[in-house]
Amino acid sequence: MLRRVLVRKEYPQDIGAIRDLVAGAFPTPAEAELVDALRAAGRLSISLIAIENDEVVGHVGFSPITLEGVTRGLGLAPLSVREDHRRRGVGQRLVREGLEFCRNAAIGLVVVLGEPRYYRRFGFEAARRLELRGEYEAGDAFQALELVSGAIPPGGGLVRYATEFPVVAGR
Repeated sequence: MLRRVLVRKEYPQDIGAIRDLVAGAFPTPAEAELVDALRAAGRLSISLIAIENDEVVGHVGFSPITLEGVTRGLGLAPLSVREDHRRRGVGQRLVREGLEFCRNAAIGLVVVLGEPRYYRRFGFEAARRLELRGEYEAGDAFQALELVSGAIPPGGGLVRYATEFPVVAGR
């Protein structure tokens, strides 16, 4: 379970540990490069880490999205947990606390590209059911959570991630 795990905002001294964690959590360094690019552009809106025994064991980032050209919310990506801490609730806690930050900041909409069974527990649903389309073809893996009623306009629309996403994803 979650013994002695602290979740907090990132500090500048955490950046190297976050980079190492994210790079180690995925098959390529693309996600770590994405986090660095978002941070450098000032678009890493929420960046939370999980710490156990003074070590970074998890990270979640949120960055701005646009819906038909208007900034409407945040995209949750990436979520990273150190391999030896997976299936212990670290990722769940990071997502829950990240969504709470969003609610407190009056963010109306959060989207994610991820495993539907995992993200359903937080209230996410297939974005297409809300008439939202993503710029990346992802089927039911593209999910949305409306945190403020009316954040999704009638008829939905096209959701675009921050400009750093396609640059890193297209390498």
